[in-house]
Amino acid sequence: MESTKPGVAGSRGVRGASTAEANGPRFSQLSVPRQSLVRLCQRINHGFIEGLSVKDSEPVLNPPPLVLTDVKLDADELPRPELDLPDFELCNEVCRLLSKLNELRAGMIERFEVRAGIPRRIVLRGSPPNPGSER
Repeated sequence: MESTKPGVAGSRGVRGASTAEANGPRFSQLSVPRQSLVRLCQRINHGFIEGLSVKDSEPVLNPPPLVLTDVKLDADELPRPELDLPDFELCNEVCRLLSKLNELRAGMIERFEVRAGIPRRIVLRGSPPNPGSER
């Protein structure tokens, strides 16, 4: 099966209709750079990623972006339950991030906010998309 969106193998996009995605996109369907980005968010758990380059709709992790970890001193933090799983369904926030990578194509994600191992907010640098150009 051929992919029509960068970074998602055997799919028709982040919300494609292939049978493999009947229950939503899965971690195992992502390109290696996108899997690495998801794992980085999970390992950070709480904090920020700054200065992540995007090329051909893929995150560039070499050289690595700046990682800032937010450590709570008043409570124990539990790691993401998916961190040790080889595959899992992607949450909505990760799917939206992947869509933004597809739209950005090339540029810079200035800052990610990561909470509970999930990317919650991003600040993008790049040309704004043309109205009506989203696919």
